[in-house]
Amino acid sequence: MIRTLIITGITTVLTLFGCSEQKNKDDGKLSKNTQEKLTYSSPQFKNQAIPREIDIKEFRENWGSTAVPDELEKLIEFQNHISSAEFYSQGFAVTIDDRSGLKSWSKDPSFLEKLFPFAQANGTGSFYVIWNDGTQKPMNKMPVVVFGDEGGTHIVAENILELLHLITFDAEISVDMKQAYFYKNEGYKKSRDLNRFLKWLQENYGLNATRKPSEIIASAQKKHKEQFDKWFAEYYKIK
Repeated sequence: MIRTLIITGITTVLTLFGCSEQKNKDDGKLSKNTQEKLTYSSPQFKNQAIPREIDIKEFRENWGSTAVPDELEKLIEFQNHISSAEFYSQGFAVTIDDRSGLKSWSKDPSFLEKLFPFAQANGTGSFYVIWNDGTQKPMNKMPVVVFGDEGGTHIVAENILELLHLITFDAEISVDMKQAYFYKNEGYKKSRDLNRFLKWLQENYGLNATRKPSEIIASAQKKHKEQFDKWFAEYYKIK
């Protein structure tokens, strides 16, 4: 009798283990989108929005007659098909922005038409914008500005490619009235798809991870800060 119960118990355990193994194998066959939906249906994610793919056509239409830089379109492809929003650099995600955030600074059409928001910069509401500085340069050569959730606005990169280099630091940008900067705390954990992003960036643009984001920001500000601050002051006065 005891022997029969032991054999029955072992059989049950093996059956359950087999089901678990099969489930893991089946999960591996699911599409990336399906796996993300399952992940975000877990209790700890129940109040978070499920990341969705960026519709490139909708993104282009949102920019009107201005051509979207090739580097940005390629990044959207990467985010859609290789990684996901916020999974390749902490706090960062390409987004389709309706300029509602910009309008909190100024609703002047001449202000809004020079700024092209394209990405979430951190988890607290800051966002990245390409600034058309009025020169004849193509959009992929225009400087990038961060608009902070606490009010600061700062040049952070000379162009979109420099911004991609900047976010390889894999930390959320901090923005206050005086400066924009990156730092990693003691509990830093590498983003899930950082290595994929670095591989993609190296293959497409020959760039490696930066260890000194402050140098990228300083170089961009040396070239563009004075001009941007002067232009920005025409529309928004810091109190």
